[in-house]
Amino acid sequence: MRADHRRGRSRRNAILAVAALLAGGGGLVAVNYAANASDVTATAPTTRSAQTISCPDVKGKLPAVPQSAQAEVGRNLQLLDRQTAEANQRLVDTRGQGGPNFVQNAILGPLTDKRKATINRIAIAIGRSAARPAGLDALAACNLGLDAPGTQTSGAGAASRSPGGAQGAEGDTGQQGNGSGAAGQSNDGPTAAGFVDITKVAPNVPKVRRQGGASTGAFTSRCGVNKQGQHNSDNDIVAPGVSNGAHHVHDYVGNRKVDFTSTNESLSAQGTSCTNGDQSAYYWPVLRDTTRQGPDANALGGGAEGNKGAILVPSTVTITYQGSPAGKVVAMPRFLRIITGDAKAFTNGTKNANAHWSCTGFENKVQLTDKYPICPRGSKVVRSFAFQSCWDGRNIDSADHRSHVAFADAGGKCAGGFKAIPQLTMRLTYKTPAAPNFAVDGFQGQQHNAITDHNDFINVMTDQLMKQAVSCINSGRRCG
Repeated sequence: MRADHRRGRSRRNAILAVAALLAGGGGLVAVNYAANASDVTATAPTTRSAQTISCPDVKGKLPAVPQSAQAEVGRNLQLLDRQTAEANQRLVDTRGQGGPNFVQNAILGPLTDKRKATINRIAIAIGRSAARPAGLDALAACNLGLDAPGTQTSGAGAASRSPGGAQGAEGDTGQQGNGSGAAGQSNDGPTAAGFVDITKVAPNVPKVRRQGGASTGAFTSRCGVNKQGQHNSDNDIVAPGVSNGAHHVHDYVGNRKVDFTSTNESLSAQGTSCTNGDQSAYYWPVLRDTTRQGPDANALGGGAEGNKGAILVPSTVTITYQGSPAGKVVAMPRFLRIITGDAKAFTNGTKNANAHWSCTGFENKVQLTDKYPICPRGSKVVRSFAFQSCWDGRNIDSADHRSHVAFADAGGKCAGGFKAIPQLTMRLTYKTPAAPNFAVDGFQGQQHNAITDHNDFINVMTDQLMKQAVSCINSGRRCG
């Protein structure tokens, strides 16, 4: 009963947050299911009959990890587990293929290279605050071990998983059968049932009152619509160092070069598409016209993994930082990372979902969370996001990519120990083909369902620009 009450309260908070941002102007929609989710696939338990890959334990060989490095080290330790799980899945999928050196050349060799890069990042993170550990490179190489026939080896470092079960290395993504890459899952959808005529949906956006002392200003970054076509299927937040770590294609605006090789240093050295000098990385899964074939029809992240169709360029992308309805906000730290939404909400459920769809002219009345809208003639499809607006005051990331940030409660207040920061809101509009001929990129097994929409952000604003944004927001001005 208590859990049901919490879920009901989270849903109510989501609707209230929508209305709060709509009341703030600009048609920007708050989306709040009280948590974010990972944007990377989890490797499911796989039955094996002979061999599995065994790798040295890195965590047990580390010295005491300084507090300032714990989030980054934890993230990379989980990445090591994921890399091993993916290699084991490939071992199963390719059994019987290649010559005598196939496993070494195609699986173990690339795995060692990935582990070396990840272990090096762990050493660098520790070395920023303490003595850099030596000799960790010796832990990179893995070899083949034996399993008893019929045993199960779980992916991403978890002891075991069941559908909808325990949290894995990449967050609440522990779904069986949602393996990375083309591991046998179909990726059909969406179907006609996944679309709804928005003119026939009852209004569902309530009005929300601001409290006295609310920060009512706004700061806008004008960053274009990615006409230059910066696309890849990487995710530097949850899968740094892993090419095609997202298994679906992302649109990018802001920072000019964001991929699996990105670091804080490389991001801060890049140019930006934003007119105010904001170097932040803003990225989200592309929307596709499924009536046309795209150039990535046979590529990883694209058609080879079930994401078929021509990528649609947004008509508009609006990026605005809003205040808090309960008080003033403090600056975000540079390199803060936030993911909002759940790329696997179709199978995981709505706990972490944060998708909102509508049509121009209807945003103040109707928001859809698990259906795509059928818009009337002359109206465009709208995707809206509002990110977590409470920060723990210490960490720029966390091992599950969520614990360091949170949503405010229904009244706009942050939980104890958290501070209100500017709330990043994004609104994307599209001219799409007729339903059901468009779909958002996603993981296999997620049916391209509208509820899986999600968004990623790395704050690379300079401290001076962030200070300017906070000043505008807290003083009630609109800047950008």
